[in-house]
Amino acid sequence: MKFSSAAIYASVILNLASAQPIILGKKDAKASADLWRDQSIYQIVTDRFARTDGSTSASCDVSKREYCGGSFQGIIDKLDYIQGMGFTAIWISPVVEQIPDKTEYGYGYHGYWMKNIYTINDNFGTADELKKLSEELHDRGMKLMVDIVTNHYGAAGDGPSIDYSIYTPFNEQKYFHDYCLITDYENQALVEECWETSTLPDLKTEDNEVLSVFESWVKDFVSNYTIDGLRVDSAKHMDTSFYQPFTEAAGVFLLGEVFDGDSAYTCPYQDYIAGVSNYPLYYPVLRFFQNSKSTSGELLEMIDNIKLKCNDVTLLGNFVENHDIIRLGSTIKDKALIKNAIAFTILGDGIPIIYYGQEQGLLGAEDPENREALWLAGYDTDSAYYKFISKLNQARNQAANKDNSYPSTVSSIIYSDDHTIATKKANLVAIFTNVGASASPSVTLSQSGFQKGDQVVDLLTCSSTTVGDSGLEVTMALGVPKVYASSSVASGIC
Repeated sequence: MKFSSAAIYASVILNLASAQPIILGKKDAKASADLWRDQSIYQIVTDRFARTDGSTSASCDVSKREYCGGSFQGIIDKLDYIQGMGFTAIWISPVVEQIPDKTEYGYGYHGYWMKNIYTINDNFGTADELKKLSEELHDRGMKLMVDIVTNHYGAAGDGPSIDYSIYTPFNEQKYFHDYCLITDYENQALVEECWETSTLPDLKTEDNEVLSVFESWVKDFVSNYTIDGLRVDSAKHMDTSFYQPFTEAAGVFLLGEVFDGDSAYTCPYQDYIAGVSNYPLYYPVLRFFQNSKSTSGELLEMIDNIKLKCNDVTLLGNFVENHDIIRLGSTIKDKALIKNAIAFTILGDGIPIIYYGQEQGLLGAEDPENREALWLAGYDTDSAYYKFISKLNQARNQAANKDNSYPSTVSSIIYSDDHTIATKKANLVAIFTNVGASASPSVTLSQSGFQKGDQVVDLLTCSSTTVGDSGLEVTMALGVPKVYASSSVASGIC
Protein backbone atom coordinates (compact mmCIF):
# COMPACT_ATOMS: atom_id res chain seq x y z
CA MET A 1 0.00 0.00 0.00
CA LYS A 2 1.48 3.32 -1.07
CA PHE A 3 0.69 6.78 0.21
CA SER A 4 1.82 10.21 -0.84
CA SER A 5 3.85 12.50 1.35
CA ALA A 6 2.68 14.50 4.34
CA ALA A 7 0.56 16.47 1.88
CA ILE A 8 -2.13 13.86 2.48
CA TYR A 9 -2.05 14.69 6.17
CA ALA A 10 -2.24 18.41 5.43
CA SER A 11 -5.21 17.86 3.13
CA VAL A 12 -7.11 15.85 5.72
CA ILE A 13 -6.49 18.42 8.42
CA LEU A 14 -7.67 21.18 6.09
CA ASN A 15 -10.86 19.25 5.47
CA LEU A 16 -11.34 18.71 9.19
CA ALA A 17 -10.81 22.38 9.93
CA SER A 18 -13.15 23.61 7.20
CA ALA A 19 -15.95 21.10 7.68
CA GLN A 20 -19.34 22.33 8.81
CA PRO A 21 -20.59 21.12 12.20
CA ILE A 22 -22.74 18.07 11.85
CA ILE A 23 -26.39 18.06 12.79
CA LEU A 24 -27.19 14.98 14.80
CA GLY A 25 -29.93 13.30 12.88
CA LYS A 26 -31.99 12.31 15.92
CA LYS A 27 -33.37 14.56 18.60
CA ASP A 28 -32.53 11.98 21.23
CA ALA A 29 -28.82 12.06 20.34
CA LYS A 30 -28.75 15.87 20.63
CA ALA A 31 -30.73 15.75 23.86
CA SER A 32 -28.34 13.14 25.22
CA ALA A 33 -25.37 15.39 24.50
CA ASP A 34 -27.09 18.27 26.29
CA LEU A 35 -27.65 16.08 29.34
CA TRP A 36 -24.01 14.96 29.50
CA ARG A 37 -22.82 18.54 30.09
CA ASP A 38 -24.29 18.20 33.58
CA GLN A 39 -22.51 14.97 34.42
CA SER A 40 -19.42 14.21 36.45
CA ILE A 41 -17.94 10.87 35.36
CA TYR A 42 -16.09 8.20 37.32
CA GLN A 43 -14.03 6.04 34.93
CA ILE A 44 -13.71 2.34 35.75
CA VAL A 45 -11.58 -0.48 34.40
CA THR A 46 -14.10 -3.18 35.30
CA ASP A 47 -11.54 -5.94 35.90
CA ARG A 48 -9.67 -3.81 38.42
CA PHE A 49 -12.38 -2.01 40.39
CA ALA A 50 -14.28 -4.49 42.59
CA ARG A 51 -14.80 -8.25 42.76
CA THR A 52 -18.11 -10.06 43.14
CA ASP A 53 -16.86 -11.76 46.32
CA GLY A 54 -16.04 -8.41 47.89
CA SER A 55 -12.42 -9.43 48.47
CA THR A 56 -9.94 -6.74 49.47
CA SER A 57 -6.97 -9.09 49.44
CA ALA A 58 -7.21 -11.03 46.15
CA SER A 59 -3.88 -10.75 44.37
CA CYS A 60 -3.46 -8.73 41.17
CA ASP A 61 0.01 -8.49 39.71
CA VAL A 62 -0.39 -5.73 37.10
CA SER A 63 2.87 -6.72 35.41
CA LYS A 64 1.29 -10.01 34.30
CA ARG A 65 -1.52 -8.20 32.44
CA GLU A 66 -4.02 -10.86 33.47
CA TYR A 67 -7.64 -10.87 34.56
CA CYS A 68 -7.87 -10.07 38.26
CA GLY A 69 -11.57 -10.67 38.87
CA GLY A 70 -13.36 -7.34 38.82
CA SER A 71 -17.00 -7.65 37.75
CA PHE A 72 -20.29 -5.89 37.00
CA GLN A 73 -21.64 -7.12 40.32
CA GLY A 74 -18.57 -5.71 42.04
CA ILE A 75 -19.41 -2.28 40.60
CA ILE A 76 -23.05 -2.61 41.70
CA ASP A 77 -21.93 -3.38 45.24
CA LYS A 78 -19.77 -0.22 45.30
CA LEU A 79 -22.25 2.28 43.86
CA ASP A 80 -22.67 3.90 47.28
CA TYR A 81 -18.91 4.45 47.30
CA ILE A 82 -19.02 6.10 43.87
CA GLN A 83 -22.12 8.17 44.47
CA GLY A 84 -20.72 9.25 47.82
CA MET A 85 -18.12 11.25 45.89
CA GLY A 86 -20.87 13.12 44.04
CA PHE A 87 -20.46 11.39 40.69
CA THR A 88 -23.54 11.33 38.50
CA ALA A 89 -22.28 8.85 35.89
CA ILE A 90 -19.80 6.03 35.40
CA TRP A 91 -17.80 5.06 32.33
CA ILE A 92 -16.90 1.37 32.23
CA SER A 93 -14.32 -0.33 30.01
CA PRO A 94 -15.47 -2.34 26.96
CA VAL A 95 -17.78 -5.23 27.76
CA VAL A 96 -17.78 -7.46 24.66
CA GLU A 97 -16.08 -10.84 24.30
CA GLN A 98 -12.30 -10.69 23.92
CA ILE A 99 -9.80 -12.97 22.26
CA PRO A 100 -8.93 -15.57 24.92
CA ASP A 101 -5.28 -15.85 23.98
CA LYS A 102 -2.27 -14.66 25.88
CA THR A 103 -0.47 -12.22 23.62
CA GLU A 104 2.87 -10.48 23.93
CA TYR A 105 0.91 -7.77 25.76
CA GLY A 106 -0.96 -10.15 28.07
CA TYR A 107 -4.69 -10.84 28.09
CA GLY A 108 -7.62 -8.66 27.08
CA TYR A 109 -8.79 -7.85 30.62
CA HIS A 110 -9.08 -4.19 29.61
CA GLY A 111 -11.60 -4.92 26.85
CA TYR A 112 -9.92 -3.41 23.79
CA TRP A 113 -9.20 -6.69 21.92
CA MET A 114 -12.55 -7.73 20.50
CA LYS A 115 -13.49 -11.14 19.23
CA ASN A 116 -17.30 -11.06 19.14
CA ILE A 117 -19.31 -7.83 19.40
CA TYR A 118 -22.55 -9.69 20.15
CA THR A 119 -21.40 -11.50 23.29
CA ILE A 120 -20.67 -10.09 26.74
CA ASN A 121 -17.26 -10.90 28.24
CA ASP A 122 -18.10 -13.56 30.83
CA ASN A 123 -15.02 -12.66 32.86
CA PHE A 124 -17.03 -9.63 34.03
CA GLY A 125 -20.40 -11.36 34.43
CA THR A 126 -23.51 -12.02 32.42
CA ALA A 127 -25.65 -9.89 30.13
CA ASP A 128 -28.29 -9.84 32.87
CA GLU A 129 -25.75 -8.51 35.37
CA LEU A 130 -24.82 -5.70 32.97
CA LYS A 131 -28.52 -4.90 32.66
CA LYS A 132 -28.78 -4.93 36.43
CA LEU A 133 -25.88 -2.47 36.68
CA SER A 134 -27.68 -0.16 34.28
CA GLU A 135 -30.91 -0.46 36.28
CA GLU A 136 -29.20 0.19 39.59
CA LEU A 137 -27.56 3.32 38.19
CA HIS A 138 -30.80 4.65 36.77
CA ASP A 139 -32.64 3.97 40.03
CA ARG A 140 -30.11 6.33 41.62
CA GLY A 141 -30.54 8.97 38.92
CA MET A 142 -27.09 8.17 37.53
CA LYS A 143 -26.00 7.48 33.95
CA LEU A 144 -24.06 4.70 32.26
CA MET A 145 -21.36 5.26 29.65
CA VAL A 146 -19.82 2.18 28.05
CA ASP A 147 -16.52 2.13 26.19
CA ILE A 148 -16.72 0.65 22.70
CA VAL A 149 -14.20 -0.26 20.02
CA THR A 150 -15.15 0.12 16.36
CA ASN A 151 -11.68 0.59 14.91
CA HIS A 152 -10.09 -2.81 15.38
CA TYR A 153 -10.25 -6.37 16.69
CA GLY A 154 -7.56 -8.18 18.68
CA ALA A 155 -5.14 -10.92 17.69
CA ALA A 156 -2.61 -13.21 19.32
CA GLY A 157 -0.48 -13.34 16.19
CA ASP A 158 0.70 -10.55 13.96
CA GLY A 159 -0.56 -9.06 10.71
CA PRO A 160 0.28 -11.62 8.03
CA SER A 161 -0.66 -14.66 10.12
CA ILE A 162 -4.04 -13.59 11.55
CA ASP A 163 -6.98 -15.99 11.26
CA TYR A 164 -9.95 -13.72 10.55
CA SER A 165 -12.46 -16.58 10.69
CA ILE A 166 -12.49 -16.46 14.51
CA TYR A 167 -14.14 -13.04 14.56
CA THR A 168 -17.84 -12.22 14.76
CA PRO A 169 -19.34 -10.75 12.68
CA PHE A 170 -16.40 -9.58 10.56
CA ASN A 171 -14.95 -13.03 9.83
CA GLU A 172 -13.16 -12.36 6.55
CA GLN A 173 -10.06 -10.36 5.66
CA LYS A 174 -12.10 -8.22 3.24
CA TYR A 175 -13.53 -6.28 6.18
CA PHE A 176 -10.07 -5.19 7.32
CA HIS A 177 -7.37 -2.96 5.92
CA ASP A 178 -4.37 -4.72 4.46
CA TYR A 179 -1.59 -5.10 7.00
CA CYS A 180 0.59 -2.04 7.41
CA LEU A 181 1.81 -0.26 10.51
CA ILE A 182 1.39 3.43 11.24
CA THR A 183 4.91 4.71 10.70
CA ASP A 184 4.10 8.42 10.53
CA TYR A 185 1.39 9.92 12.72
CA GLU A 186 1.52 13.10 10.67
CA ASN A 187 0.16 11.18 7.70
CA GLN A 188 -3.59 10.95 8.32
CA ALA A 189 -4.08 8.34 5.63
CA LEU A 190 -1.71 6.04 7.54
CA VAL A 191 -3.45 6.86 10.82
CA GLU A 192 -6.82 5.81 9.43
CA GLU A 193 -5.87 2.93 7.12
CA CYS A 194 -2.96 1.22 8.88
CA TRP A 195 -2.79 -0.73 12.11
CA GLU A 196 -1.95 0.74 15.51
CA THR A 197 0.05 -2.42 16.28
CA SER A 198 0.63 -5.72 14.47
CA THR A 199 -1.92 -7.37 16.80
CA LEU A 200 -4.83 -4.98 16.16
CA PRO A 201 -6.46 -5.81 12.79
CA ASP A 202 -7.83 -2.51 11.52
CA LEU A 203 -11.45 -2.45 10.31
CA LYS A 204 -12.52 -0.66 7.13
CA THR A 205 -14.81 1.82 8.85
CA GLU A 206 -15.23 3.59 5.51
CA ASP A 207 -16.86 0.46 4.08
CA ASN A 208 -20.67 0.63 3.84
CA GLU A 209 -21.13 -2.98 4.91
CA VAL A 210 -18.99 -2.50 8.03
CA LEU A 211 -20.87 0.70 8.86
CA SER A 212 -24.25 -0.96 8.34
CA VAL A 213 -23.39 -3.81 10.71
CA PHE A 214 -22.19 -1.39 13.37
CA GLU A 215 -25.32 0.76 12.99
CA SER A 216 -27.55 -2.24 13.64
CA TRP A 217 -25.34 -3.47 16.47
CA VAL A 218 -25.11 -0.17 18.33
CA LYS A 219 -28.85 0.43 18.14
CA ASP A 220 -29.50 -2.92 19.78
CA PHE A 221 -26.58 -2.59 22.21
CA VAL A 222 -27.78 0.76 23.55
CA SER A 223 -31.37 -0.45 23.75
CA ASN A 224 -30.67 -3.83 25.35
CA TYR A 225 -28.57 -2.39 28.18
CA THR A 226 -30.23 1.05 28.45
CA ILE A 227 -26.93 2.84 27.85
CA ASP A 228 -26.84 6.63 28.14
CA GLY A 229 -23.54 7.39 26.42
CA LEU A 230 -20.68 5.76 24.57
CA ARG A 231 -16.96 6.41 24.75
CA VAL A 232 -15.42 5.60 21.36
CA ASP A 233 -11.90 4.20 21.47
CA SER A 234 -9.29 5.17 18.82
CA ALA A 235 -11.62 7.76 17.28
CA LYS A 236 -8.91 9.45 15.23
CA HIS A 237 -8.07 6.14 13.53
CA MET A 238 -11.47 5.84 11.80
CA ASP A 239 -12.95 7.38 8.71
CA THR A 240 -14.84 10.51 9.77
CA SER A 241 -17.84 9.68 7.55
CA PHE A 242 -18.55 6.81 9.97
CA TYR A 243 -19.65 9.07 12.81
CA GLN A 244 -22.88 10.77 11.75
CA PRO A 245 -24.82 7.64 10.76
CA PHE A 246 -23.37 5.75 13.72
CA THR A 247 -24.41 8.54 16.11
CA GLU A 248 -27.90 8.57 14.63
CA ALA A 249 -28.18 4.81 15.09
CA ALA A 250 -26.89 4.98 18.68
CA GLY A 251 -29.16 7.88 19.63
CA VAL A 252 -26.90 8.80 22.55
CA PHE A 253 -23.94 11.05 23.29
CA LEU A 254 -20.57 9.91 21.93
CA LEU A 255 -17.26 10.86 23.53
CA GLY A 256 -14.42 10.10 21.12
CA GLU A 257 -10.84 9.39 22.08
CA VAL A 258 -8.66 11.66 19.95
CA PHE A 259 -5.25 11.01 21.47
CA ASP A 260 -3.46 14.16 20.36
CA GLY A 261 -2.40 17.28 22.24
CA ASP A 262 -2.70 19.65 19.27
CA SER A 263 -5.94 21.63 19.49
CA ALA A 264 -5.75 22.35 15.75
CA TYR A 265 -5.92 18.60 15.15
CA THR A 266 -8.26 17.52 17.94
CA CYS A 267 -10.92 20.23 18.01
CA PRO A 268 -12.15 19.72 14.41
CA TYR A 269 -13.29 16.23 15.35
CA GLN A 270 -16.24 17.93 17.04
CA ASP A 271 -17.55 18.47 13.52
CA TYR A 272 -18.14 14.71 13.47
CA ILE A 273 -18.50 13.54 17.05
CA ALA A 274 -20.11 15.65 19.76
CA GLY A 275 -17.66 14.95 22.56
CA VAL A 276 -13.88 14.65 22.36
CA SER A 277 -11.26 13.73 24.97
CA ASN A 278 -9.45 16.91 25.94
CA TYR A 279 -5.83 15.88 25.41
CA PRO A 280 -4.89 19.42 24.27
CA LEU A 281 -5.70 20.66 27.78
CA TYR A 282 -4.27 17.64 29.61
CA TYR A 283 -0.64 18.17 28.64
CA PRO A 284 -0.29 21.83 29.75
CA VAL A 285 -2.33 21.10 32.88
CA LEU A 286 0.07 18.30 33.78
CA ARG A 287 3.12 20.44 33.11
CA PHE A 288 1.78 23.38 35.13
CA PHE A 289 0.76 21.42 38.22
CA GLN A 290 3.63 18.93 38.01
CA ASN A 291 6.30 21.48 38.83
CA SER A 292 6.15 24.59 40.98
CA LYS A 293 8.76 26.17 38.71
CA SER A 294 6.38 26.06 35.74
CA THR A 295 4.53 29.23 34.79
CA SER A 296 0.95 29.61 33.61
CA GLY A 297 1.57 30.98 30.10
CA GLU A 298 1.31 27.72 28.19
CA LEU A 299 -1.85 26.66 30.02
CA LEU A 300 -3.55 30.02 29.54
CA GLU A 301 -2.71 29.99 25.85
CA MET A 302 -4.19 26.51 25.43
CA ILE A 303 -7.38 27.50 27.24
CA ASP A 304 -7.79 30.33 24.72
CA ASN A 305 -6.95 28.04 21.79
CA ILE A 306 -9.54 25.47 22.79
CA LYS A 307 -12.24 28.10 23.19
CA LEU A 308 -11.39 29.42 19.75
CA LYS A 309 -10.99 26.14 17.87
CA CYS A 310 -13.43 23.71 19.47
CA ASN A 311 -17.13 23.86 18.58
CA ASP A 312 -18.27 23.29 22.16
CA VAL A 313 -15.80 23.23 25.04
CA THR A 314 -18.57 22.17 27.42
CA LEU A 315 -18.71 18.76 25.70
CA LEU A 316 -14.98 18.06 25.94
CA GLY A 317 -13.98 15.28 28.34
CA ASN A 318 -11.51 16.68 30.90
CA PHE A 319 -9.11 14.47 32.86
CA VAL A 320 -5.69 14.35 34.48
CA GLU A 321 -5.53 10.55 34.78
CA ASN A 322 -6.81 7.64 32.72
CA HIS A 323 -5.89 4.08 31.76
CA ASP A 324 -3.41 5.22 29.09
CA ILE A 325 -1.42 7.86 30.98
CA ILE A 326 0.53 8.12 34.20
CA ARG A 327 -1.17 8.74 37.51
CA LEU A 328 -0.39 12.10 39.09
CA GLY A 329 1.11 10.54 42.20
CA SER A 330 3.74 8.74 40.15
CA THR A 331 5.47 12.05 39.39
CA ILE A 332 3.98 14.59 41.82
CA LYS A 333 4.70 14.15 45.49
CA ASP A 334 3.17 17.42 46.71
CA LYS A 335 -0.47 16.72 47.56
CA ALA A 336 -1.41 20.38 47.21
CA LEU A 337 -0.36 20.27 43.54
CA ILE A 338 -2.40 17.12 42.97
CA LYS A 339 -5.44 18.72 44.60
CA ASN A 340 -5.13 21.74 42.33
CA ALA A 341 -4.94 19.52 39.25
CA ILE A 342 -8.02 17.57 40.33
CA ALA A 343 -9.93 20.76 41.11
CA PHE A 344 -9.00 22.23 37.74
CA THR A 345 -10.42 19.09 36.08
CA ILE A 346 -13.73 19.10 37.94
CA LEU A 347 -14.40 22.84 37.89
CA GLY A 348 -13.21 23.67 34.39
CA ASP A 349 -15.23 23.86 31.20
CA GLY A 350 -16.23 20.45 29.91
CA ILE A 351 -17.29 17.14 31.40
CA PRO A 352 -15.04 16.13 34.31
CA ILE A 353 -13.72 12.57 34.32
CA ILE A 354 -11.98 11.11 37.36
CA TYR A 355 -10.15 7.80 36.91
CA TYR A 356 -10.83 5.13 39.50
CA GLY A 357 -8.22 5.18 42.27
CA GLN A 358 -7.49 8.90 42.14
CA GLU A 359 -9.57 9.16 45.29
CA GLN A 360 -7.19 6.75 47.04
CA GLY A 361 -4.00 8.32 45.68
CA LEU A 362 -2.89 5.35 43.56
CA LEU A 363 0.60 5.79 42.17
CA GLY A 364 0.81 3.74 38.96
CA ALA A 365 2.96 5.13 36.17
CA GLU A 366 2.85 3.77 32.61
CA ASP A 367 0.53 0.97 31.49
CA PRO A 368 0.15 -1.58 33.05
CA GLU A 369 1.15 -0.01 36.39
CA ASN A 370 -1.70 2.51 36.14
CA ARG A 371 -4.35 -0.23 36.11
CA GLU A 372 -4.09 -1.36 39.71
CA ALA A 373 -6.69 -3.39 41.61
CA LEU A 374 -8.53 -0.84 43.72
CA TRP A 375 -9.53 -3.43 46.30
CA LEU A 376 -5.91 -3.75 47.38
CA ALA A 377 -5.89 -0.04 48.25
CA GLY A 378 -9.26 -0.27 49.97
CA TYR A 379 -12.36 1.86 49.62
CA ASP A 380 -11.60 4.39 52.32
CA THR A 381 -14.29 7.06 52.34
CA ASP A 382 -12.24 9.03 54.87
CA SER A 383 -9.21 9.38 52.63
CA ALA A 384 -8.14 12.94 51.93
CA TYR A 385 -8.67 12.73 48.17
CA TYR A 386 -12.04 10.98 48.51
CA LYS A 387 -13.32 13.80 50.70
CA PHE A 388 -11.75 16.44 48.48
CA ILE A 389 -13.33 15.05 45.29
CA SER A 390 -16.66 14.78 47.10
CA LYS A 391 -16.54 18.47 47.99
CA LEU A 392 -15.61 19.51 44.45
CA ASN A 393 -18.42 17.49 42.91
CA GLN A 394 -20.80 18.82 45.51
CA ALA A 395 -19.78 22.37 44.62
CA ARG A 396 -20.24 21.73 40.90
CA ASN A 397 -23.57 19.96 41.36
CA GLN A 398 -24.85 22.69 43.64
CA ALA A 399 -23.78 25.40 41.21
CA ALA A 400 -25.80 23.68 38.48
CA ASN A 401 -28.79 23.20 40.78
CA LYS A 402 -28.84 26.90 41.59
CA ASP A 403 -28.22 28.01 38.00
CA ASN A 404 -29.08 25.57 35.23
CA SER A 405 -26.88 27.54 32.82
CA TYR A 406 -23.76 26.54 34.76
CA PRO A 407 -22.84 23.43 32.68
CA SER A 408 -23.17 25.32 29.37
CA THR A 409 -21.41 28.47 30.56
CA VAL A 410 -17.85 28.98 29.33
CA SER A 411 -15.63 30.25 32.13
CA SER A 412 -13.67 33.48 32.10
CA ILE A 413 -10.13 33.98 33.36
CA ILE A 414 -10.52 36.77 35.90
CA TYR A 415 -6.96 36.75 37.27
CA SER A 416 -3.62 35.21 36.42
CA ASP A 417 0.00 35.51 37.31
CA ASP A 418 2.91 33.12 36.80
CA HIS A 419 1.64 30.65 39.39
CA THR A 420 -2.04 31.39 39.96
CA ILE A 421 -5.16 31.25 37.78
CA ALA A 422 -8.65 32.35 38.84
CA THR A 423 -11.78 31.55 36.85
CA LYS A 424 -15.41 32.58 37.00
CA LYS A 425 -17.97 30.12 35.67
CA ALA A 426 -21.57 31.24 36.22
CA ASN A 427 -21.95 31.41 40.02
CA LEU A 428 -18.59 29.90 41.03
CA VAL A 429 -15.18 31.56 41.37
CA ALA A 430 -12.26 29.13 41.56
CA ILE A 431 -8.59 29.85 42.23
CA PHE A 432 -5.77 27.41 41.42
CA THR A 433 -2.05 27.60 42.08
CA ASN A 434 1.07 25.54 41.50
CA VAL A 435 3.19 26.94 44.34
CA GLY A 436 2.70 23.76 46.37
CA ALA A 437 2.17 23.19 50.06
CA SER A 438 5.24 25.17 51.07
CA ALA A 439 3.64 28.53 50.22
CA SER A 440 0.38 30.40 50.87
CA PRO A 441 -0.04 33.00 48.12
CA SER A 442 -2.51 35.86 48.40
CA VAL A 443 -4.41 37.45 45.52
CA THR A 444 -7.09 40.10 45.19
CA LEU A 445 -9.83 39.42 42.66
CA SER A 446 -11.35 42.66 41.43
CA GLN A 447 -13.43 40.97 38.70
CA SER A 448 -15.08 38.21 40.72
CA GLY A 449 -18.57 39.55 40.13
CA PHE A 450 -19.13 39.81 43.87
CA GLN A 451 -19.92 43.24 45.27
CA LYS A 452 -18.35 45.14 48.17
CA GLY A 453 -19.88 43.86 51.41
CA ASP A 454 -21.03 40.52 49.98
CA GLN A 455 -20.57 37.50 52.20
CA VAL A 456 -19.01 34.71 50.15
CA VAL A 457 -18.12 31.18 51.17
CA ASP A 458 -15.24 28.86 50.25
CA LEU A 459 -17.16 25.70 49.44
CA LEU A 460 -14.16 23.50 50.23
CA THR A 461 -13.74 24.70 53.81
CA CYS A 462 -17.09 26.42 54.44
CA SER A 463 -15.22 29.48 55.71
CA SER A 464 -16.80 32.84 54.84
CA THR A 465 -15.30 36.19 54.00
CA THR A 466 -16.54 39.67 53.17
CA VAL A 467 -15.70 41.27 49.85
CA GLY A 468 -13.69 44.45 50.45
CA ASP A 469 -13.13 47.71 48.62
CA SER A 470 -10.59 46.19 46.23
CA GLY A 471 -12.49 42.98 45.63
CA LEU A 472 -12.31 39.43 46.96
CA GLU A 473 -9.08 38.94 48.90
CA VAL A 474 -7.93 35.33 48.95
CA THR A 475 -5.11 33.58 50.79
CA MET A 476 -4.48 30.06 49.54
CA ALA A 477 -3.24 28.48 52.75
CA LEU A 478 -0.64 25.78 52.05
CA GLY A 479 -1.24 26.12 48.31
CA VAL A 480 -4.70 24.48 48.34
CA PRO A 481 -7.30 25.65 45.76
CA LYS A 482 -10.32 27.78 46.67
CA VAL A 483 -13.89 27.73 45.37
CA TYR A 484 -16.11 30.70 46.25
CA ALA A 485 -19.85 31.18 45.91
CA SER A 486 -22.48 33.43 47.37
CA SER A 487 -24.11 32.47 50.64
CA SER A 488 -27.28 31.45 48.77
CA VAL A 489 -25.35 28.91 46.70
CA ALA A 490 -23.36 27.72 49.72
CA SER A 491 -26.50 27.19 51.78
CA GLY A 492 -27.00 23.75 50.31
CA ILE A 493 -23.45 22.70 51.20
CA CYS A 494 -22.18 24.64 54.22
